[in-house]
Amino acid sequence: MGRLFGTDGVRGVANADLTAELALGLSVAAAHVLAEAGTFEGHRPTAVVGRDPRASGEFLEAAVVAGLASAGVDVLRVGVLPTPAVAYLTGALGADIGVMLSASHNAMPDNGVKFFARGGHKLADELEDRIETVYEQHRTGEPWARPTGAGVGRVSDYAEGFDRYVAHLIGVLPNRLDGLKVVLDEAHGAAAHVSPEAFARAGAEVITIGAEPDGLNINDGCGSTHLSLLRAAVVEHGADLGIAHDGDADRCLAVDGAGEEIDGDQILAVLALAMREAGQLRKDTVVGTVMSNLGFKIAMEREGIQLVQTAVGDRYVLESMKAEGYALGGEQSGHVIVLDHATTGDGTLTGLMLAARVAATGRSLADLAGVMERLPQVLVNVPDVDKSRVSTSPELATAVAEAERELGATGRVLLRQSGTEPLVRVMVEAADIEQARAVAGRLADVVKSALG
Repeated sequence: MGRLFGTDGVRGVANADLTAELALGLSVAAAHVLAEAGTFEGHRPTAVVGRDPRASGEFLEAAVVAGLASAGVDVLRVGVLPTPAVAYLTGALGADIGVMLSASHNAMPDNGVKFFARGGHKLADELEDRIETVYEQHRTGEPWARPTGAGVGRVSDYAEGFDRYVAHLIGVLPNRLDGLKVVLDEAHGAAAHVSPEAFARAGAEVITIGAEPDGLNINDGCGSTHLSLLRAAVVEHGADLGIAHDGDADRCLAVDGAGEEIDGDQILAVLALAMREAGQLRKDTVVGTVMSNLGFKIAMEREGIQLVQTAVGDRYVLESMKAEGYALGGEQSGHVIVLDHATTGDGTLTGLMLAARVAATGRSLADLAGVMERLPQVLVNVPDVDKSRVSTSPELATAVAEAERELGATGRVLLRQSGTEPLVRVMVEAADIEQARAVAGRLADVVKSALG
């Protein structure tokens, strides 16, 4: 059996890859593994379970709840809420397990199961591996130890989860949003009601699009992966800014008053300066990834802020933040983590903090984001090559060195292996887009000849 857990839980096409049986079995296995790890410490365990609006979430939620309760875990169902809300409530309610059913920005047929440990933190890799092992053992015949009578878990709905999460978001804002007009694109997803409510309670005039989930339309031509509707709506309504989430609202991208995209790097730049001004940017450091735009790094260095870069993936950003005590980190894609207020990327919180900065300074979002110049970035995928030799090929090393000399201090080259396909990704940044394209094209040709 291949590894079930990816970088963000277990995902697949619902009812094909991710079946009710798999969801149930993983939930029982998770309960057993956390029990043997001492997580429950002799008390009756509790789990928080939430989901996004996908149609498949209904039967998968039933399977997860059944699995947990059959293993002796009391379950609090919080219904349709964002992933960061489930993480927050897991910690706030003192629950032992959190479970979110979502495939984030993926298309509607997909779904996923993501587990949180006590405190709302992502499970350690070792625990995920152990859950897989236990699941496989029992799938192939070893019986579960099943509680009976009063030992089975009880299931209840926690309707207060919505208001408690919104109150948390409002409570951590540095200032209100009175006077701002904001357009929100909710991707017909998990934040369709939460995010507009939070922005309205904070004082903003709110216009919503993509906020009518029907179980089938999540991420369909809207949200953070399709910004055209938001860009048009911001201009049409004369709004100060626009905020876009994905299906589970763990990410946030923005649009300024002119309808121009503000990506995750630019959001991080704005928040880094705001947090440093407030004395909250620990060690004057922000965490990004190797894909962070060079313009972001240049801007942060100019402002006296260090940029630490990790491998691609918000899990690696979070690991660095927790290990070194940093307060802010994220990715160009819009996963932004403010560790003092969230244990994972929180798109609604990010959007609120960005809007709060606009309101506090009286400056436009375009002006604030102008602290960094986003350098042109060209990405070329080179398929059907021996990706394992990308770091050992002398011919490729020579070509990269020549490209770096040509680009100088205002450009860079990054070659990455795909984690799932036989391809190499060539990324080139330069002050001039045509130069970036030319260099990327030459390097792609060398990758083909050297590794093909």
